[in-house]
Amino acid sequence: MYNIPTLKTLSYMLADPDGGQPVWSLSAHVSKGPKIPKSTETSKHSTQTFLDLLRIKLRHLFSILRKLPVHADVYAPRIVAETKNDSTLERLLPSSSWVRMAWQPTEDQLIMRSGLDGFVFMRIYIFSLKVLAFSAVVGLCILLPINYMGSQIYIDFSDFTNESLESFSISNVNDGSKRLWIHFGAVYVFTAFVCYLLYAEFGYIASKRLAFYSTSKPKPNEFTVLVRGIPKSSTETLSETVEKFFSECYPTLYLSHYMIYNTSKIWKLIDDAEKTYRKLVSLKSTKQSSQRYGRVGCFGLLGPKVDLVEYYEDKLEVLEDKARKEQSLLSGKELRAAFVSFKSRIGAAITLNIQQGQNPTEWLTDPAPEDRDIYWAFFSTSFLTRWIGNVVVVLACTALTILFFIPVIIVQGLTNLNTLEILFPFLKGILNINVVSQVITGYLPSLILKTFLKIAPPVMKFLSSIQSYVSHSQIERSACIKVLWFIIWNVFFANALSGSIFYRLNVFLDPKQIPNILAAAVPGQATFFISYVVTSGWTNTASELLRLTALIFSYIKRIFTTESDEKFEVPSLSYAREIPNILLFGLLGITYFFQSPLILPFLLVYFCMGYLVYRHQLLYVYSPKFETGGQFWPIAHYCTIFSLILMQLIAIGIFGLKQLSLASTLTIPLPIITLLFNSYCQKRFSPLFKGYPVELMTKKDKRDENDPTISDFQQPTASMPHFLLLRHESVKVMPCIGYSLKGRLSFRIVWS
Repeated sequence: MYNIPTLKTLSYMLADPDGGQPVWSLSAHVSKGPKIPKSTETSKHSTQTFLDLLRIKLRHLFSILRKLPVHADVYAPRIVAETKNDSTLERLLPSSSWVRMAWQPTEDQLIMRSGLDGFVFMRIYIFSLKVLAFSAVVGLCILLPINYMGSQIYIDFSDFTNESLESFSISNVNDGSKRLWIHFGAVYVFTAFVCYLLYAEFGYIASKRLAFYSTSKPKPNEFTVLVRGIPKSSTETLSETVEKFFSECYPTLYLSHYMIYNTSKIWKLIDDAEKTYRKLVSLKSTKQSSQRYGRVGCFGLLGPKVDLVEYYEDKLEVLEDKARKEQSLLSGKELRAAFVSFKSRIGAAITLNIQQGQNPTEWLTDPAPEDRDIYWAFFSTSFLTRWIGNVVVVLACTALTILFFIPVIIVQGLTNLNTLEILFPFLKGILNINVVSQVITGYLPSLILKTFLKIAPPVMKFLSSIQSYVSHSQIERSACIKVLWFIIWNVFFANALSGSIFYRLNVFLDPKQIPNILAAAVPGQATFFISYVVTSGWTNTASELLRLTALIFSYIKRIFTTESDEKFEVPSLSYAREIPNILLFGLLGITYFFQSPLILPFLLVYFCMGYLVYRHQLLYVYSPKFETGGQFWPIAHYCTIFSLILMQLIAIGIFGLKQLSLASTLTIPLPIITLLFNSYCQKRFSPLFKGYPVELMTKKDKRDENDPTISDFQQPTASMPHFLLLRHESVKVMPCIGYSLKGRLSFRIVWS
């Protein structure tokens, strides 16, 4: 059985990746627009060659950097964290087996290392590869030759290398040709195949979700509910109100509750004490007495020399006294939120699914997050504040999407030198320079679009964080949805329709004309999207392997900090950044499957690279910071359904424009069938992703009766402390007596 390597076997992961093969490309012009000059076609070929060389250089640089032991905390931080004191770190040897190390672990081992979310992330790659492999067989082996045999577009064989992609697309098939019926059949067969894969994958991931929950150890949050909007009483404290309400409503299920306090000042002191303690331990462990004495003012440059051990010990005592004083001021200052624990999982589930009070804005219940997942900022906000925040976020997302049209228009303008010469005639001389035209038309458009798109994930994550979510996983999932629709609109629709939406806005407002507009606009952008796949998809995957940003920060931290100053922290994968990109490329593959099949090989290369790279990263680089239980899969499912319907609408329009009205009419039922299939999947699988069945919770409760550790969850004084004692930014929970929070540091920060 394959074992995840420790630091002793880390050398086998530090590998030279296999050399990449040169990539060929074709350039295209929009069939209904002006012909692209030959210089533009040459510039795209030169840009493609440049990107190939850059990608190969990045992979070679990665293979060199990974061999250096000093970079182990960048390219294998999980292994370093798990075997921090392993002396073999300095004896790492280069190897060429990182692909094998990423490929061999089983799904169960992947779940054990990266959680169910990491498993679902990789299943999205596997699902996309299955879809694209089938579409590539049909598209390249059947549809592409039929497209090329058409004569709708004139082909100049004397300049074949610069011929447009249009000769390989459905645009080259003659109007009214019976060969279009093959495309019609391909659309139906492809839809059936993708729906079958969606159903099978939804069921498989749902079964993995239930199995993951069933086999997991008991967790405090499974027995706990977060209650917000606790009503104030003039005769009782908030704690007494909670005790009375749940004792009366759930007399046989209620166990205990824990009020939430604003202890941000206390935890600021604890953070300072933790840093001071690490410095103290480092000083006591050093054998050089000269390091015991130093200056403590202005980065250690000013002030008299002192005994640093005594100085930090005194500082710890001062911080402890301040923390105790701050705690004494919290009495009677509870927030209108509490964690309420129950004797069984069934009790917590019943509370979550029933309205508690007559006023629906009070006694609001949410599932209690795991301790590592809690986001405290909005625990005490009112119902009205949360509602206003959601409205503001919707308006902000809409405004950001509209404003992003500006860089999209710039990108579209840069792809055509003729347009630039018309808009800026004084630049005509500069634009005629071969090198300038190559950079502007070949590489600059995708670079500009990529640069602007990088702001989307952090902005959307910030907007999601002010929507009153109580866990980081909820914020990540919400941000993932926002980023997904943002890039679908601004990368796909804005680029595809930018040439028609402004000139035919009055037609676009008529829903009946949407298929015709999509059919006229989308096929002509195949060249741009192929370039986008290469410049964004391939390059981003290679840079993910290199982790250049982390490498630079690693060098900076070594210069300005010491080992005792910073706690080593394993990074986590941002699903809100990565999943939308995967689904966008999946959308491109589905929509261009029957129109321009030549994009499919580029997408297949992207997904194959991504599968290996991210499987390696999940196993050896990233560590999960939270667990949603696979709730990212429904996002992928619904996005795929949307992609299918979009492809079908485009097919309706294309068949109509190609004067095959019968095929266009017969395609109309396909979106309806797809929506019905999606509705069935929602009824069949979605409830399993919103909660867990009573049958499973009952079995788990009965099984826990024989578990000796379950008694820790069923005593009011011991069921929750390790769930509540956490460090956060603004709202904190009152610490309990005797709980060891920070290991050796915690004995100093114990509350009485």
